[in-house]
Amino acid sequence: MSSTTEAAPAKERTRSLYRGDPGMWSWVLHRITGVATFFFLFVHVLDTALVRVNPDTYDKVIETYKNPLVGLMELALVAMVLYHALNGVRVMLVDFWSKGPQYQRPMLWIIIAIWFVVMIPGAARIFYNMFAGH
Repeated sequence: MSSTTEAAPAKERTRSLYRGDPGMWSWVLHRITGVATFFFLFVHVLDTALVRVNPDTYDKVIETYKNPLVGLMELALVAMVLYHALNGVRVMLVDFWSKGPQYQRPMLWIIIAIWFVVMIPGAARIFYNMFAGH
């Protein structure tokens, strides 16, 4: 009597949609920065509307914004808006330029470089305003 052992079929590897490349991170970060900017604008409209309701309350709210924590939040806001704007230009070039898809990865690295070049003096100015008491 001979017995044959049959090997179990190889389990097919499942893959997720996430590939881990910079393009995917760019897409995710673009969505996050867009939503965060929207919520900032919503809060900004609400706190600016206070000037019509009660000017004293408006002054108190504005006074609370003059602390280092809000300065760091302002720095984050500038970083998010700048990234969102630069990446938006890249997305438009990919969509509307015939060679855009071919150059989308180099364009991503270019916008990241531009982001750093603009953020360094921007961050310096925000830190100056935070600690110089302006």
